[in-house]
Amino acid sequence: MKHDNGQRTGIAYGLAAYGWWGFVPLYFKAVSHVPPLEVLAHRVLWSLALLASLLAVRGRIPLLGKLLRDRRTLAVLGLTTLLIAANWLVFIWAVANDRVLQASFGYFITPLLNVLLGVIVLRERLRRLQVAAVLLAGLGVLWLSVRLGGLPVVSLALAGTFSLYGLLRKLVRPDGTLGLAAETLLLAPAALAWLVVRERSGGSAFLHGGAGTASLLAAGGIVTALPLIWFAESARRLRYATVGFLQYLSPTLQFLLAVVLFHEPFTGTHAVAFGLIWTALGLYSWDALRHG
Repeated sequence: MKHDNGQRTGIAYGLAAYGWWGFVPLYFKAVSHVPPLEVLAHRVLWSLALLASLLAVRGRIPLLGKLLRDRRTLAVLGLTTLLIAANWLVFIWAVANDRVLQASFGYFITPLLNVLLGVIVLRERLRRLQVAAVLLAGLGVLWLSVRLGGLPVVSLALAGTFSLYGLLRKLVRPDGTLGLAAETLLLAPAALAWLVVRERSGGSAFLHGGAGTASLLAAGGIVTALPLIWFAESARRLRYATVGFLQYLSPTLQFLLAVVLFHEPFTGTHAVAFGLIWTALGLYSWDALRHG
């Protein structure tokens, strides 16, 4: 019963995180007039402010200090910090430059990498129908890659950084809030230094872009921190392959935003690949229900 409750909680966290990420291009479209590095810097600093407040209210600041004194954990979090910063920056750039469809494609690739890492690193096993689902999803990705003349760099960068980030965060002890607070704390000096450089050059959007822009940038803390906390909590409770397939919710919503709202080109090639991937998800879900 305890295991079942943990799975339900993990699925709820996963759906919340991936649903949020599915609609997050709307936020980054709203700040697309701000340079990506400045948006990233504000994401880091406002996320740290929010997370520090949450930890202080819960009396967990001493745990953060203890965490940062653990050399092994700190080394892993150093890697995850670099990975998530790269992922954030690429995604911000992609949305600002009308590449949301490429971003969604990258996040469709991510679950395949998650499954691969789960099998190779975590020794997770897949049943036959699950293997068929992975192969079918791979066929969809391969079809799209061949028809488009190769995998775009944006897609590969997003998939690679987030898959490795998720795996490493599953292997360390800190919960979502504590781990993300450590990551943003490690990024904070570089973020602050960049904003100081921007202001000295007279180009700070936060101070000179109006109240609307300043408010949007400040909201980056909530936009950034909440889904990552939910994701980390989900990854701690679920098999990594399951987390991988929940990931499909996010790129599906991003895909719909790109085509319906942002009017990015959608061809028959995309339709075939999309159908193959969702058929794979249907097979995997059916198998999970049969054995649930």
